[in-house]
Amino acid sequence: MNLIIAVADLLEAEGRTLRRQTTRLGWGLALIVLSCLLAGVGFGLWLWGLFEHAAQAFGEADAALVTGTVAVVLAGGVAWLIRHLTR
Repeated sequence: MNLIIAVADLLEAEGRTLRRQTTRLGWGLALIVLSCLLAGVGFGLWLWGLFEHAAQAFGEADAALVTGTVAVVLAGGVAWLIRHLTR
């Protein structure tokens, strides 16, 4: 009988721990998603500002070329970093 009570107590404690850790994981994932969205908006605004500045100096077609090149280089850098970190 004592063994059954001990197992029930253990399951109850593990259930509380699982719930607590799942909640922490959920909040962590939500904050990561929010951070990625804010970073994406920030980079988008940065590229838009670069385009506007370059458009005044070079014209819209050349500004689009410069801004697109910067975006591709940034994306390549992020892809390289992800590949390097996940090896």
